Amino acid sequence: MKKTHDAITGKGSAFRQYQDVIVGSTSLLYFFYFEFCLMLSIIPGAAGMILRKLCWPRLFKGCGKGVLFGTNIVLRHPNRIEIGERVVISDGCILDARHSDTIDVIKLDDDVMLSNDVMFSCKNGSIEIGKNTGINAKTIIQSTNDCHVTLGCDVIVGQRAFIVGGGTYNTESLETPIRLQGIRPDGGVEIGDNVWIGGNVSVLGGVRIGHGSILAAATVMTKSVEPFSLCRGIPGKVYGTRKEI
Repeated sequence: MKKTHDAITGKGSAFRQYQDVIVGSTSLLYFFYFEFCLMLSIIPGAAGMILRKLCWPRLFKGCGKGVLFGTNIVLRHPNRIEIGERVVISDGCILDARHSDTIDVIKLDDDVMLSNDVMFSCKNGSIEIGKNTGINAKTIIQSTNDCHVTLGCDVIVGQRAFIVGGGTYNTESLETPIRLQGIRPDGGVEIGDNVWIGGNVSVLGGVRIGHGSILAAATVMTKSVEPFSLCRGIPGKVYGTRKEI
């Protein structure tokens, strides 16, 4: 996939660039429906919620019953997003599902809750969120270059958390600008079921968090941990286990 700057400043018409970067489809019918739904995103109150509930599901690869969409939600390539039943996507969320190869990019399972201003960013990666998982305000989850991010079921994510797969550049060359050396494959992030992630926690690429673990506020996880681990600090370290409680 081209970098965003190249995609919107390169050759081709502005309309085709918009289709490639924002809409994710060259179908004119889909384009006009996308634009219609985009106008519904700013309508406040009950009227806007009802209109989005009726019209938006057709934008997505799949969308279950009872999904609620807040105002000012930003969508990129919604035809690569699959949403389960009774999912809530609150005001100001960003779901960016850009990918050059697959339509299975972002998946939200049943009863997922995204609070205000949550951002999912995929650049040739994928994000999967398990059932009954709640993600608090202003959290950012990013996946690039096939470094997938997976959160299990019943996960609690605190405010302003940062979870990233593929977030590290290669830096071996001293002559080539770092931005041109590419992303280092790190295997992505896997967070098990029933994990509690505190506010302002960072989980970096290559990390596996075992089920039942707790990450204290402001922890930076750079290494994997076993199930039921209690973690804190920068970098995050295990200081105990829930099995002893």
